[in-house]
Amino acid sequence: MSNWARVAALLLLAAGPSAADPLGLGRPALPEEIAAWDRTVLPGGAGLPSGSGDVETGDAVFAENCAMCHGDFAEGIDNWPVLAGGAGSLKDRRPVKTIGSYWPELSTVWDYVHRSMPFGMAQTLSPDDVYAITAFLLYSNGIVEDGFVLSDANFAGIAMPNAAGFYPDDRPETEYPGFSATPCMENCAAEVRIAKRAVELNVTPRDPDGRPAGTLPDLHPARAEDVPVQIAAAEPGLAEAGEKVFGKCRACHKIGPGAANGTGPELNGVLGRPVAAIDGFAYSGGMAALGEAGSAWNRELLAAFLARPKEVVQGTKMSFAGLKAPDDIEAVIAYLAGFPAE
Repeated sequence: MSNWARVAALLLLAAGPSAADPLGLGRPALPEEIAAWDRTVLPGGAGLPSGSGDVETGDAVFAENCAMCHGDFAEGIDNWPVLAGGAGSLKDRRPVKTIGSYWPELSTVWDYVHRSMPFGMAQTLSPDDVYAITAFLLYSNGIVEDGFVLSDANFAGIAMPNAAGFYPDDRPETEYPGFSATPCMENCAAEVRIAKRAVELNVTPRDPDGRPAGTLPDLHPARAEDVPVQIAAAEPGLAEAGEKVFGKCRACHKIGPGAANGTGPELNGVLGRPVAAIDGFAYSGGMAALGEAGSAWNRELLAAFLARPKEVVQGTKMSFAGLKAPDDIEAVIAYLAGFPAE
C-alpha cells in the first residue's frame, strides 16, 4: 500500500463512526404504530375489524381513490393492473389474472387494499371504505349483485371463483428427493425408439362439440347487408335499461356523437356493421379472421359475444368476462341499436 493510500484510509477511519457505533438515526417504533401495521386477516375473516360497505358506496370511493390507476370499472389503465374480468382465461396463452379470475381468498383483497392502497397513501382508508371498495370489486367481477353490502359478519360467506384453483406445494416430498439422488452417467436406460407419431395417435385437442381446439363456434354469422340495423318490437324501456348495463362497457367503448376508439373500438352503428371494420383499430387475430370471412354483427353473434367473449372469439383483447343475465344482453343490444353509424 502506498503512503497516500495509508493516509486516505486513516482519514476515513477518523471521519466516520465505527460499525459498532450507533448512527443516531430514527427511533424505536411505538407499540401503537406497530399495532396499526400488524393486523393479520385470515381467509375465514378472522382479524377483520367491525364495519360494512355497499357496492354503490364502493363505486364512489373507488372512483375517488383508485380509478386513476385501475380505471372506473377496474379494467386497468396503461400498465396498472386490471382488477376485473378474465374469467375462464387462466388456461389461455396469456391469462388475465384478476381478483375474480385468480385470487382464491377474499381476505387477501381486503388486507391488501387496507395495508397498501391507495398507492402512496397507504392506510388512509377507513375500514368501512375498504369494505365498500371490496364490495365494488366483487360486483365488478360478477360475484355479487349491485345492492350487496359486505361486512365482517357476512365476509366468510363469500366464495371466490378460483378458491379451488390452488393446492399445497408437495414438491419437497414428491420431486426433490429425485433431484438429490446420485445421477446415472452411463447405461442409464434401455434403447429409446419412436413407437408412434402424434398424427397416428390422434392427440390433436378438440373442444367438447368436436371442433378442433381454438376454432370459432358455428354461429352462422350473417353478411352485413342481411343484418337489420334496428331491433324490431323492442320492449318499452329496454334501451333505457341497456344504457345502465352499458356502464360496464363505457370505460373501454365509446358511443354517441363524436365517439372515438379507446381501449376498444367505438360502437356507433355496430349492429349490422362488418366485424373488425373500424379503420385504425388494432383487432386481435381472431376478430380480424372473423371479419375477413365476411361476418357482420347480427343479433345472434353479438348476443353470444356479449355472453362469452373469449369462447366466441379466441384470443379477443376484451378482458370483460361477459354479461350473465340474458335480459342484460337484450337490453344492451337494444341500447346499441339506437346509435347509427355517423
